[in-house]
Amino acid sequence: MEWTSRGIVLGTRKHSETDVILEVMTPDRGRHLGLVRGGRSKRHRPALQPGNELQLTWKARLSQHLGAFTIDPVRSRAAELMASSLALHGVQHLAELLRSLPERDAHQRLYEALQVVLDHLGDAEIAGPLIVRFELALLEELGFGLDLSACAATGRMDDLAYVSPKSARAVSREAGRPYHDKLLPLPPFLADGQRQPGSEIPFHDIRDGLTLTGFFLERNLSANDSRSAGGLRTQLQSSLEAHFRKHRPWEFL
Repeated sequence: MEWTSRGIVLGTRKHSETDVILEVMTPDRGRHLGLVRGGRSKRHRPALQPGNELQLTWKARLSQHLGAFTIDPVRSRAAELMASSLALHGVQHLAELLRSLPERDAHQRLYEALQVVLDHLGDAEIAGPLIVRFELALLEELGFGLDLSACAATGRMDDLAYVSPKSARAVSREAGRPYHDKLLPLPPFLADGQRQPGSEIPFHDIRDGLTLTGFFLERNLSANDSRSAGGLRTQLQSSLEAHFRKHRPWEFL
């Protein structure tokens, strides 16, 4: 068995004194593991950092075997990602989220979304909304997608302001007003598809987005996955808040 593809490094773990098991996200093979011989060497270690992109060839005698990777670096993001706490926490969080996917199931949409988020982790004002959207996409790929297209109570498609924690469907401001304390806030950048992630989005909207996706991630991921992802999300949100407190202090007055 043999195949060749590009892959984004999610992480490694020690296998022997010289080798590692590499975990990557690929467009057509999904999350995949394989042995890298000599992976702990000075030659390979820089390429095997989370967030880097590799050209991979995987070989195994049988498809169900672990198999072995040969690697060639394509794009190095690791130095940029390690330059800020937000980017470092972000790449760790994204990798942990992707571990909730079954191994070797193709998710090309998530692979492409991962590339976009990684390319913008250095800019908190873009990265925050992108991470929320990535989490929504992950929930959808896992079969737990939210329906934000119209109000669950009235069918209207405008002035959507809440999400029902029971049905995972949007609720309009008018219909949700009597029950607002039992509903989850729906931030405008998710309710209005015409707005793109950017510097105009205030931190409280990003925080509401993370609260929204966090609720459904915790409910639908396994207990171990949700605990692990939850700790990383807390670090990520703290890094985001620190950025906004520094660069937009008026939002916290």
